Amino acid sequence: MCGRFSQGRIEDDLQDLFDLSDTGNLPALPARYNGAPTQNFITCRHDKNGQRSLAHLTWGLVPLWSRDRSIGNRLINARSETVDQKPSFRQAFRQRRCLIPANGWFEWQRKEGGK
Repeated sequence: MCGRFSQGRIEDDLQDLFDLSDTGNLPALPARYNGAPTQNFITCRHDKNGQRSLAHLTWGLVPLWSRDRSIGNRLINARSETVDQKPSFRQAFRQRRCLIPANGWFEWQRKEGGK
């Protein structure tokens, strides 16, 4: 599991990587080298027509049953061993997947005086 990741690729590279016919009118996002939960990232997912497309999505899962959107701040990672069983992730894992291109990921280390 990670708490931060970097996303430095630009949309044109992703168009080739994911074999997209068109990136549409997706506005560019800045490269992120310390990407955190609640920030927007470029993702690749199936659109309503079943075609691959790029989208900006916020890092954090808000389950369909949740009334409080702030729960997404805490639901940022799932364990691969239980993702298909946990109520928070189960439906999203089965029906709403996406690819998130990343150049790296890391976890802050806690040390005396801070992280």
